[in-house]
Amino acid sequence: MIPLQTWLQETPYRAYSYSYPHKTAYRPFTPIMPLSAVWHDEAKTGLFLYLHIPFCEMRCGFCNLFTTVNADQSLERRYMDALTRQAEQVAQAIGPARYARMAIGGGTPTYLATHDLARLFDLVETLYGVDLQGRPISVETSPQTAQLEKLQLLYERGTTRISIGVQSFIESEVQGVGRAQRTDEVIKALHQIRESRIPTLNIDLIYGLPGQTLATWSESLQRALDFAPEELYLYPLYKRPLTGLDRMGRSWDDHRLACYRAGRDQLLAAGYTQVSMRMFRAPHAPTQDAPIYCCQEDGMVGLGCGARSYTRNLHYSTEYAVGYTGVRAILNDFVDRPTESFRYAYHGCTLNDEEQRRRYLIKSLLQAEGLALNAYQAWFTTSVFSDFPQLDQLFTLGLATHDDTTLRLTSQGLELSDTIGVWLYSDATHRLIEEYVAR
Repeated sequence: MIPLQTWLQETPYRAYSYSYPHKTAYRPFTPIMPLSAVWHDEAKTGLFLYLHIPFCEMRCGFCNLFTTVNADQSLERRYMDALTRQAEQVAQAIGPARYARMAIGGGTPTYLATHDLARLFDLVETLYGVDLQGRPISVETSPQTAQLEKLQLLYERGTTRISIGVQSFIESEVQGVGRAQRTDEVIKALHQIRESRIPTLNIDLIYGLPGQTLATWSESLQRALDFAPEELYLYPLYKRPLTGLDRMGRSWDDHRLACYRAGRDQLLAAGYTQVSMRMFRAPHAPTQDAPIYCCQEDGMVGLGCGARSYTRNLHYSTEYAVGYTGVRAILNDFVDRPTESFRYAYHGCTLNDEEQRRRYLIKSLLQAEGLALNAYQAWFTTSVFSDFPQLDQLFTLGLATHDDTTLRLTSQGLELSDTIGVWLYSDATHRLIEEYVAR
């Protein structure tokens, strides 16, 4: 294992460790796995239900999500029909379950027509027994598709959180990464979200954009704060393979760390609480008496092409692609699949006992509240310090601290989450990611 100090000397920005392992570590299953067997021994009292809509009106230069642009209505109809067939088969295979959380992501779910959005809610209510008024439900949108009719539908069907990717309020900055976006359109969308009465508004912003300065970054933050969002996510810009930014071959001054610190300080001064390197929550954000869900311990059921599903020892999804050709090939395969094929997992990874421990550590440590030592001990019957002696390097460098109850990153450690997270990956996962051929 390479010493952490060596990694930190190269860059504080390795990769966004929002999940472990990353999809580029997934491989085909041989043989394929019946979902009824995959979920048979899983606790299913607090699952997360996720629906993936892989359509957008444009492809941003930084985006490496599984999505396609300007799909014709025929593909949309075929996709919705395939998603319905999948939802039916998966519900039967998994059996009775209780869902504590639900999200519709993408892509841009509000790219769909209003009646298709309603169809998604009908599916989960009918097939999965989700109480749409009794749990957190999050939906992603964009400035171009946040139309009042759709937002009102989302509110009426129980949506509690709407997340909009603004990235910057400075038009030249978003245009610099191939995003055709007008600021007046963003402002209109934000006013309509507020008019819709959805309780939680999240705004995504990006720092490190070409031409961005600390002054313009602060301006974007302040314009976002003018709408008093309950949540704000601040993302560093990454140039990933096969994205538009990668094809541009551009370079720019890397002042992401300075932007992060300035943005963090500005939000803390405005009364926001830091939840992770990326997430900040407002003091007026609503609390909800919702069913308990723990991302380290509870599973996820993913529906749609590109959605992931998690059990304790198995992660699976469709194949992963970023480029137009690769995404369209996977989408075409998905919409043409026979109904019974949705009862199997074809592509993913198994997590042995050591990888399960590693995932729990990464997903906990990268949160500001840190890892609860007793919870880890109860889940695995071992100490995280004996399982991962390399954690001593974090203490030596002043990047983490612990007491009798909690292991957490310091402020300096939190800002280096994108290197610390990747540093904690196993050697086997590093090899799989390095061997992945982008498509």
